[in-house]
Formats: sequence, structure tokens, C-alpha cells
Amino acid sequence: MSQSSVIAERVSAIRQQLIIENIDAFIIPRADEYLGEYVPARNERLHWATGFTGSAGMAIVLKDTAAIFTDGRYTVQVPQQVDGALFQYLSLTDDPQIDWLIDTLGAGSKVGIDSRLHTLAWYQNAKSEFNKADIELIDVQQNPIDVHWHNRPQLPTSPFTLFSHEGAGRNSLDKRQQIGALVKKQGADVALIAALDSFCWLLNIRGNDVPRLPVILGCALLATNGDMTLFTDLAKVPTGFTEHVGTGVTVKDEAELATALATLTGVKLLADPNSANAFSQLQAQAAGAKLIAGLDPVALPKAQKNSAELAGIKACHIRDGVAVSRFLAWLDSQVEQGIMHDEAALAEQLESYRLQDPQYREPSFDTISATGANAAMCHYNHNNGTPSTMEMNSIYLVDSGAQYLDGTTDVTRTIAIGNVTDEQRKMVTLVLKGHIALDTARFPKGTSGVQLDAFARQYLWQHGFDYDHGTGHGVGHFLSVHEGPQRIGKNVNSVALLPGMVLSNEPGYYRTNGFGIRIENLVVVQHCEALKGSEREMYEFDAITLIPMDTRLIDKSLLSTSEINWFNQYHAKVRKTLTPLMQGDDLIWLNKVTVAI
Repeated sequence: MSQSSVIAERVSAIRQQLIIENIDAFIIPRADEYLGEYVPARNERLHWATGFTGSAGMAIVLKDTAAIFTDGRYTVQVPQQVDGALFQYLSLTDDPQIDWLIDTLGAGSKVGIDSRLHTLAWYQNAKSEFNKADIELIDVQQNPIDVHWHNRPQLPTSPFTLFSHEGAGRNSLDKRQQIGALVKKQGADVALIAALDSFCWLLNIRGNDVPRLPVILGCALLATNGDMTLFTDLAKVPTGFTEHVGTGVTVKDEAELATALATLTGVKLLADPNSANAFSQLQAQAAGAKLIAGLDPVALPKAQKNSAELAGIKACHIRDGVAVSRFLAWLDSQVEQGIMHDEAALAEQLESYRLQDPQYREPSFDTISATGANAAMCHYNHNNGTPSTMEMNSIYLVDSGAQYLDGTTDVTRTIAIGNVTDEQRKMVTLVLKGHIALDTARFPKGTSGVQLDAFARQYLWQHGFDYDHGTGHGVGHFLSVHEGPQRIGKNVNSVALLPGMVLSNEPGYYRTNGFGIRIENLVVVQHCEALKGSEREMYEFDAITLIPMDTRLIDKSLLSTSEINWFNQYHAKVRKTLTPLMQGDDLIWLNKVTVAI
């Protein structure tokens, strides 16, 4: 049976369920009940229903039609993977799903959702909008996909691991009591800790339930005194867990969460309506709990890395610098010999160097290995089609990262394959100037990423260019490569940057059907000690990514003296740090590419 026929049968099964549930439409988000960026194979419901493998999207199935909504990254991919005879192709941004449903359905209609797969904020907004149109929002008893997905993949079964207190810099009891005090400060009795990386950080544990993210699946309730109940798969609890986490931790089967929420009568429950699922909060509310809306209380303390965490992060960045540099040396030698590889082979070769590190576990995200025009799609994935082969006289962009036992990395380098044009050199140099401006920024306490974003864009703006993604995201400690709450971007939150936070510095430029450029290092926020007599507490960034940048792509005439000095000092630091760990042809290459310009 063809893939299209399989999907047609699945859509038909969903429609049968609409009749059983007495609803007129069912919404299928890409997210699962944990609402994280990464979804285990078992929870890839959107993929099951449509065939779409992208990381962002939503489908809506009605009794006689269906639509799939994706963003601009997937305009090429959607028609390749999703049958246009079964689904209309619509835009996540230009075709708001609730508005589309209101326009498509008549008054008196019923729209079904699985409230575990949506945030409370989304649920409340959708309910309000539908009410105005006399459409009822129904939380279905059984997700139609779960009912009909017969050969559903199993979750990983291996136990989770105990993360050393030495590596974490603090024990679990200390962390839980600190966060419990923050919960009390917000006027709550208990907090719903829904983010997977938040409760794993609190308990100093890691797992492999989710691809690219070393966590376990579950949820937790944290009391103001630091006592915590973890709801997860009991079969995954390892020997020594009780001693590891210290007093006050109870573990229950995840199926018992609903029962526990039903006992919260009169309890003030702190939960983040923008990140925790609607089901949990609605269950608690129905039981008589008072919901207190607030940010995940773990997020900010987790983002401020302590000295032990920073030591691990810096150590893994040096080893990662060696691995990526060896890959870049190999790539140059292949190009010199006229050997052109495809994007998949290049990504595999890069990982082969990381795999030689005993502390390496997996990529921190799917490698973006993009040659030529593919690099103009800033979140390109070569696995979503046929990988392209490099061509001479082009640009290759590789954005990759690693999960090591002592830290998480994320780096992008843009590489000349043969000769490049003056225009391409100009654009790379404008991106580099923005990267340097952000790297060297000094800013007073209280400054947020939205205030710093223009540092990275200013030189592109002066020439009439820009890029459509954020400039920086937070990064975890052997946790999420996209960690909040801090960010650097045009339209992001106003969370102030604080010492110990790790962020990316990644301006770029993308010319449709032409080429793509991004230069990304990770940086740590630190106190600025160099400013003597400053009237304010000042912060600055310290770059921890140590990998050469391609001088062949730089137009030196566009750089100021201070920018040239920055570039040469950065390369001198890269050479000094990596030289003891490299040898032979790799070391010859390193010395060659880090010569001062």
C-alpha cells in the first residue's frame, strides 16, 4: 500500500472518531503532552496523521475536508510529504487556525481537542474566540489518533541516570528548597513543574526518553518546603535514586497524576499557562485548586550556571572545538582533492569526530548541513528530502551541536567551497561585524536580550539587509540546547541577562535560491571587571566556542582596526587552546587557518 493510501485510511479513521465523539473537527498539533521542542517517536501524532516530518505544524481534520498548517521553513517539504488531495496547505502565521475554523464551520459546531497537547493559554484563547462564534470547544475523552495507532512505537525502557552533584555544583535538596521558597514568594502552596528539563535539573537526573534532549518523561509537583512528587515510569527509577535525591522526594506512576491533581482542593497551584498543558491545570481547577499563573520557577535559576556547571560547559567546548576543527580540516582536504560529498555524508563525518569523545552522547539537535541554496533556508534539514551534493565555488553552512556528559554545545560555521564572489564576502563580513559587535558589548545590570539584538543587525541594516530569526537563545548544561527564559531577538521577552547565563550569538543572512550565512558562538554572561570606576554594575560576554572562522569569506577592507584585532585575538585563543589537543595534518591546518589577517 502506498504512503498516500495509508494516510488516507488514517484520516478516514479519524473521521469515524469524529462521529463517535459527536464533533465536527479535531485539531492535531505537532506537540505532545509535554509541550517540548522534541517529541519521542511514540508521540509523533502529526506525522502519523499526515506524513509530515517537520518540527512545527498543525493539522485540522473535518468531516469532509482537512488542512495542514506549517511555517515558511516547510513550503518545499509539505507538498513532497503530504498529499494535497487529502490536505489543504495553509500557513501557521498567515492563516490563524482558530479564525480558519470559525470561517469554515457554522454556528453550533463542535471542535475537538486533546487538552494534554495544548497550553492553558492557547486553550483559554481558543475557547474565548469560539464562544464568540457560537462554536463549542470539546476536550475529547480519547484522542482519535491514539485509538487507531495500532503499531505505535514504544518508549525507551532504560533507567534514567543519576547526574553527579559535583558536576551539577549543588545537590537536589538544596535546589528544591531554593525553588520551594520562590514558589512561596509567588503566593502559592505547590508548583506544577511541567518542563522535563526543569524537574530533571531539580533532581540531578538525566535520561534518554526524548531524542536530542537528555531527560525522562514525566511531571512533578513541588511544595514550598522543597518536598516533591515525581510522576514518571516507575520501571525507570535506578538503584540509589532515594539516596541521590535526598529527603522529601516521592515517586509515583505517571498515570497517578490526575488523581493527585484531584486532591488539590483549596490549594494555590503555581503553573505556567504558556508552557504547561491545559489538561493538568484544568483538572486541578475542577478539583477546587486556585491557579496562580506564573513563569516556571525553575527556569531562571537553571539558566544561571554555577561555577561547576560552567567548568563542565567550558571543558566540553574545548573538546567539541577539536572535533569540529578536525572535520573542517578534513573538509578542506576533500575540496582540494575535488571530492564533493552530499549533505548527509558531511553530517555523518562531523559526528564521527564527536563520537571519538567518551563523554559524547548524541547531537543536541538535528545537524543543519546545507550547501548552496539550501543554506538560504535557515532551519534546513537534509533528512527531509534528497541530500544535495556540494558544488565547487559555493558556500557550505553547518550548524551542529552535541550533548556531552558535562555540557551542551551549538556552533555554526560558514565555509568557502572553492572560490566565492565579492558579494558573498561582503555579506559574510557584514554578518561577522554584527557578531563581533554583540560579542564585545558591555551592558548594565537589568539589560535584556531585546535591547542587545540591534548590535548584531546594525551593519546589515545599514546596507538594507536583515535576517528572520532570533540572534541568540539560552543553552542548558547537558540539557536543552534551546533553553529559556533568556533570549536575544527583536520580539522576545524582557528577561534581564544575568551572570552565568549561556547564550548563542548567531547573526546570519539568507539570499533566497542563492546562499546562506550564519556565524554562531556560544557566550557566557559575566561581570565586566575591566571597567574601573564604572557607576553601574556592568556585564559582558565571554565566548566559549573555540573553532576557526573561514578567513576566505572575509573582506578585510570592511573591517575596522578594532574588529581586525578582535578576529586575530579570537583565532590566537583558538590556536593556543586547541594546539595541545591536535596533531599531524590537523595541527598544520589549524596553524594555517588561524594566521592573523
